[in-house]
Amino acid sequence: MVNRATIPQFPSAEVLALLETMVKIPSPSGFTESILSAITERLSELKIEIRKTNKGAIIAHIPGEDRTQARLLTAHVDTLGAMVKSIKADGRLQLSKIGGFNWNAVEGEYCTIHTRKGDTFTGTILLHETSVHVYSKSGEIPRDDQHIEVRLDVESHTKAETQALGIGTGDFVSFDPRFHYTPNGFIKSRHLDDKASVALLLALIKQLQDTPQLPYSLYFYFSNNEEIGFGGNSAVPSEVVEYLAVDMGAMGDGQTTDEYSVSICAKDSSGPYHYQLTNQLIQLADDAEIPYQVDIYPFYGSDASAAMRAGLDLRHALIGPGIESSHALERTHQKSLEATYQLLYRYCYAPMI
Repeated sequence: MVNRATIPQFPSAEVLALLETMVKIPSPSGFTESILSAITERLSELKIEIRKTNKGAIIAHIPGEDRTQARLLTAHVDTLGAMVKSIKADGRLQLSKIGGFNWNAVEGEYCTIHTRKGDTFTGTILLHETSVHVYSKSGEIPRDDQHIEVRLDVESHTKAETQALGIGTGDFVSFDPRFHYTPNGFIKSRHLDDKASVALLLALIKQLQDTPQLPYSLYFYFSNNEEIGFGGNSAVPSEVVEYLAVDMGAMGDGQTTDEYSVSICAKDSSGPYHYQLTNQLIQLADDAEIPYQVDIYPFYGSDASAAMRAGLDLRHALIGPGIESSHALERTHQKSLEATYQLLYRYCYAPMI
């Protein structure tokens, strides 16, 4: 176990800067090259050994004293988003969701259309019948695939005019994050799921270079398909025996998770997480007096649970910062980021169970 006296301070300014950078890079599932390139550049600057999977994910490696068994920490860079389903007769866009969210969660949001040729166009996601001066019952109209559309910021009145811009079916649509940090420590933004965890892992990698050698080799897996269910469940190095997903803690009625602690997941929709490994994380938090909550996420799956479904022979666990209003206008607090970071650091130096 690492000595408490050697525990570093939480690099809050660095984490916040990383988080703001990450959420502002568009990366809906299937469109993650830009953010993966940014992560590759940062890891290369740190001279960290990395490789890229055929799916495009990044696996970074820090050797430890014992190289016969290893741990793996994962966070996913992909976010919710959409694709152009079709161009409507009036030149506006019908969308198809990427990931699981409700249309009302993005109604009124600014967005960017990314064409296959590399051009971008801005727009706003709206209900077709938005104007209450025209549609008296607009509040009763379902927010669904048929009624939600994109109003483009171009002068286009027909399908042909929009097509002439180079916009077409299958183009990706990203949502503006609206990142904001309040003076009292709240972070408000879309895509805190899971870019808050990505920022934590990137800061942790840098920190580990300035601290004692790890007892076991450590891999960092930046996956890019988690929101659609098949993220970090392949190309896992054979020596990995423990798999820790770092992802958001879900908040709501009946949940224990809050915005000021690290959430430790005991069970999600896939079933219970590994009992002994989860207990070890709880004990590490208790020993270091790290604020934490143990919780169950009923409608949730992680890269770790996907790895289990894929048949990997691993001990798996899940922790992360508490995120309010997941898959919508999300919020967390710096205290939750710090608690998650401190538990991650201690886990990296803890003995294998």
